[in-house]
Amino acid sequence: MCWPKRILSYLLLFFCCSTYAQNQIDSITSLDEVVLLQEFISKKAEGIVESSSLGIADLEQFSPTDFAGGLNQISGLYVLSGALNTNRITIRGVGARTPFGTDKLRMYFNGIPVTNGTGVSTIEAYDFENMGRIEVVKGPKGASLGANLGGAIILNTRPPQVGKTFLRNTFTFGSFNLIKNNLSFRHSEKNFNIGVSYNHLQTDGFRQNNSFDRDGILLTSSVRLYDKGKLDFLVNHIDYFAGIPSTLNQTDFREDPRRAAANWLAARGSEDNQYTLAGISYSHQFSDKLSTTHSIFYTYLDHYEPRPFNILDEFTHGFGFRSILEGQLFKGNFTLGSELYKDEYNWQTFFNQFRDNDGNGSLQGAQLSDNKEFRSMLNLFGAYSYPITTDLQVQVGLNFNDTEYDFRDLFNTGEADTSARRDFDPILLPSLGVQYQLSTGRLYANVSRGFSNPGLEETLTPEGVINPDIAQEKGISYEVGGVFALLKNRLNLSWAAYQMDITDLLVAERIDEDLFIGRNAGETRHQGIELDLNYHGKLSQQWFFVPRLSYSYSWHTFVDFVDDDTDFSGNNLAGVPRHRINSGLSIRHSKGLSWVINHQFVDEIPLNDANTLFSEAFNVFNTQLRYRTKLWDQLQLGLNFGVNNVFDLNYAQSVLVNAVGFGGNAPRFFYPGDGRNYFAGIQLRYLF
Repeated sequence: MCWPKRILSYLLLFFCCSTYAQNQIDSITSLDEVVLLQEFISKKAEGIVESSSLGIADLEQFSPTDFAGGLNQISGLYVLSGALNTNRITIRGVGARTPFGTDKLRMYFNGIPVTNGTGVSTIEAYDFENMGRIEVVKGPKGASLGANLGGAIILNTRPPQVGKTFLRNTFTFGSFNLIKNNLSFRHSEKNFNIGVSYNHLQTDGFRQNNSFDRDGILLTSSVRLYDKGKLDFLVNHIDYFAGIPSTLNQTDFREDPRRAAANWLAARGSEDNQYTLAGISYSHQFSDKLSTTHSIFYTYLDHYEPRPFNILDEFTHGFGFRSILEGQLFKGNFTLGSELYKDEYNWQTFFNQFRDNDGNGSLQGAQLSDNKEFRSMLNLFGAYSYPITTDLQVQVGLNFNDTEYDFRDLFNTGEADTSARRDFDPILLPSLGVQYQLSTGRLYANVSRGFSNPGLEETLTPEGVINPDIAQEKGISYEVGGVFALLKNRLNLSWAAYQMDITDLLVAERIDEDLFIGRNAGETRHQGIELDLNYHGKLSQQWFFVPRLSYSYSWHTFVDFVDDDTDFSGNNLAGVPRHRINSGLSIRHSKGLSWVINHQFVDEIPLNDANTLFSEAFNVFNTQLRYRTKLWDQLQLGLNFGVNNVFDLNYAQSVLVNAVGFGGNAPRFFYPGDGRNYFAGIQLRYLF
């Protein structure tokens, strides 16, 4: 079957039982409490900048450990999850070539930037059961959110409910010896609120050497000093240990996806992390037309990772501030602000003597390196939206970025010392948006310029010296779209079409098992269409149903890319599926019973720049049954049971692009997804 007919068939099939709308409040799939919480969290993207969002009801349709499934409801965003501690988020193909982790976007947690000095964001540092709303800006159109080519992800915790004090505990258990518990306390009154949450997660994992053990505590609090001033406090701390099974070659992936890579299993490769974020914000409302918010924050990461090729021991101190002034000027609204992030990254490597350790795994040996890097990023930004007519608004935005790296070699001396500085040229990133209001929705258009900084490996040569020629990626994004509420607001429809032209493409080339180098190698063009639908239907006075569907079409190609003597121009961008569908059907009874079916289709993914190897396309289905009721006025009970990967499919949940085999071994491209697994949970909420 040709692709247009195949996609049309999927659309017709899954619209009957499907999707996610970008700006929905799912009032018939959640309790009133959940809906109200979502409404309390305001949009964070400035002015008329279009964004997508997920609320509590959207996230609860998935297992509490499956944050990737929750995020993948958003069209244009794709989470490739190799394990709970190995995740790569791409938005419109940006970041698809990153070997490990998430970069080329900005992440914020309760308004505080949590992306480090080289642009890396760690989504697994947060328990999604604490989230009240997740907002995503796709592309560089958010001037106040960094103007990164990938966009921004804004995580917001559940807001306070004035006049309520409660204790809630959610316990989940399941396959692979899964145990997860989230205990939360919240007290809220007019001028003060405090929330404390403790979470624990442990699992043996689907694969060998795949265990995960995390403890975390989250503290949020607000104090109103007087009518116009408010202080907000935030502390988030996690401590986790995770085994690393790594990738598999094609033969091992097909024959036994549960095995770990042999060298990682022999070394018992793992990572041990402690992460702390602390921040304080002061907000002042001068008048109805002018307000300001100032935040200062500190982050600390201690990371220890035994790998087959060496042992990495690192820690990072980060700190900064973010200041925003918002108000009205003439008939329009303006935003002015600044954001400074500085961190000090210290890392050492040691020889791993696991082969001489009698099968007991990693053993730290002689030191191989000792490095320190000071990194600084300054963003100055502003935006102004103006109503030309009652229905037509225009918005201009501008972001100024200045980034500096200062690398110190503390291991070598004399001529062998590789210490160096890399100051990137300051860059201006303008944006222009237009929005036209209709009786049933709105149309919008945007053109914006964005950038991405090179990661740590991309800034260094094979000799470990700062590369003075490496440049930032830069790109221009064009987007048009519409958001509509039809059929008496029962049908929500949104669509977007975009093109992003990226120059100075950053390429991380793997030249050894633990050695990547970066260079600017060409130009890519990212074109795509995104569609989101959901329908709120009524089967009877007590039964409701919500089919939903999100579809992403991604035509991302190399316009000009020559690697050594090989010309890849015209090839598809590795790591990006052409078609992706996320759909679902939720059926709910007014007495608190609900049943959810979720489906994900991912097209084949090019695994290398030559487009000679591809992963297989797959369809994965999950289902969950939930029940909520009040035992009495103060006590609420929730029960749930679910099955992931219902048909026990062997599929690649993540891939490593351009993998290279070393020592005569086959290249390892594949992170297997979990086989069929089960989970069940109970929640008790006591209202004082």
